Amino acid sequence: MANLSIRNVRKVYPNGNEVLKGINMDIDHGQFLILVGGSGCGKSTLLNMIAGLESVSHGEIMIGDRVVNNVPPKSRDIAMVFQSYALYPTMTVRENISFGLNIRKVPKKEQDIIVDRVAETLQMKHLLDRKPAMLSGGQRQRVAMGRAIARDPALFLFDEPLSNLDAKLRVEMRAEIKLLHQRLGSTIVYVTHDQIEAMTLGDRIAVMKDGVVQQFGSPQEIYDSPSNLFVAGFIGSPSMNFLRGKLHAHGAGAAFALEHAGETTLLPLPANIAGAVVGRIGSEIILGIRPEHVTDTASARAGEGHDGYRPTEVACTVELTEPTGPDTLVFVNCNRARVTCRTHPRSAATPGQRMTIAFDLSKAVLFDPEDEQRVA
Repeated sequence: MANLSIRNVRKVYPNGNEVLKGINMDIDHGQFLILVGGSGCGKSTLLNMIAGLESVSHGEIMIGDRVVNNVPPKSRDIAMVFQSYALYPTMTVRENISFGLNIRKVPKKEQDIIVDRVAETLQMKHLLDRKPAMLSGGQRQRVAMGRAIARDPALFLFDEPLSNLDAKLRVEMRAEIKLLHQRLGSTIVYVTHDQIEAMTLGDRIAVMKDGVVQQFGSPQEIYDSPSNLFVAGFIGSPSMNFLRGKLHAHGAGAAFALEHAGETTLLPLPANIAGAVVGRIGSEIILGIRPEHVTDTASARAGEGHDGYRPTEVACTVELTEPTGPDTLVFVNCNRARVTCRTHPRSAATPGQRMTIAFDLSKAVLFDPEDEQRVA
């Protein structure tokens, strides 16, 4: 069983630079863990420590039932797929896939069986006699994955494997990797800076910033219930809207003051959110709301039914539109911020026109403007 356990892991370099600041997480056998964050957040350092390419300053890393802090990479029962493919240019695809098997002195007949099985799994039997120079970027990445699969490791490590591919190929390879995981049922740790890859591939996501895991959970948990402003803004495309404004008393509950074109409209908060912030009435708050919850009135009315809560309709002036095909993104200005609204193409107004926008706060989140932590 290839469980992975990371216990209070820190990485401190001799110059005193602390890159990882107490990482804790556990994933079960067969789970797909995504380490996601911006450049310099520590995700690749953590992956290299799991692989044994970087030493652990403090804490423990366990693969299965053994601590591997001092175990050399070749003895950790792992396979790594790199961003750069790392294929041998003078070898055929067959030879690249079987290279590790040769090193381990696996009998030739068994090698052939393994290579054929891997090639069938990755649908590349027709490529076995070609050399890397004759392959596309996606095919080379398949070969790199095939070499890893041939080892039949306890743990797969992927280090930004799709970042060198064009947009269309990235989408195709995401699907390939997800299907591969479903077929093999293996444990995977995957590093990326792309939050779409994180959302579509992972069973569990660790969102990292400045060497700290900001939130660890399922993709949907992190999308619906971000723990702080950074996570809320990092996950989601288009990203969450953030509006800074005051909370007002509204009956027995609370409302958020929305400023638009010199007017102020109070957006009543649903009871479950209002109850958490009644003690903050009169204070400033940051309202987070995703573009799909700021939409045209027809779409909002069609989707009503959140425990009796009804979206508040506000007339706004459209600044910009971006047609995407199934939706049109409409941009308006509220509370001195540009707000992205996801609307039906037939309902979108043109720039300069007034358009009634429905704000559905049933899935909004509120953040403290000082420490940026979620408060409701």
